[in-house]
Amino acid sequence: MRIPLTRIQRLIGERMLKSKLAKPSFYIQSRADVTELMAIRGKLSKELGVKITSNAFFIRALALAAGKYPIMTGKLEGSSVRIADAINVGFAVHSPQGLVVPVVKEADKKSLAETAVQDKLLTEKARSNKLTITDMEGQTIALSNLGVYGIDYFFGIVPLQTSTILAVGNVVNTAVAEYDEGNFKATARKITTLAIAADGRIINEVYAAGFLSFITGQLQNPRALI
Repeated sequence: MRIPLTRIQRLIGERMLKSKLAKPSFYIQSRADVTELMAIRGKLSKELGVKITSNAFFIRALALAAGKYPIMTGKLEGSSVRIADAINVGFAVHSPQGLVVPVVKEADKKSLAETAVQDKLLTEKARSNKLTITDMEGQTIALSNLGVYGIDYFFGIVPLQTSTILAVGNVVNTAVAEYDEGNFKATARKITTLAIAADGRIINEVYAAGFLSFITGQLQNPRALI
């Protein structure tokens, strides 16, 4: 039995192969305590009048981090690095035709509520095969969230048109040791894994570590993202 690839699957496969061969990527990983983030989503959804998903927080945190660490959006052009003119976050969505990547344009300039609206709209369009070319163009940094499928952690392949991809894993209830009045005690916290793949030709590990630490800090202080 043979299953033919769709046009989108062939295109993505060709681009991923080209990127994998051309970009010497490195990988770093951290964990974020998203207990507060998960706890306030429902309340925020009512306050802001739009459903706030965890993915909206991830897009927002990634965009703000890219603004603070602009080389993460850079591209190698000859002997120089061209920083992206806009922070456009592409996020992977499974569609009937395969994996597609809609793009939240100028994500750093959008509030959390505006980000959530775009996340919902683009995801629905992807799953109903209604994305346009405009919806999928202009990506300058990427996000892949497999946590919704129960995957604890993974590393993405840097898309051909970008230099960085953030991979987000499952939110897991975890026993964390805390020191209180001379004694250690176990406290249940919600922890997720964040992993960066980056083009090592233009980004170094220390710079990327600062970028990832900033994202972690933002997610652990979610009200700063509103």
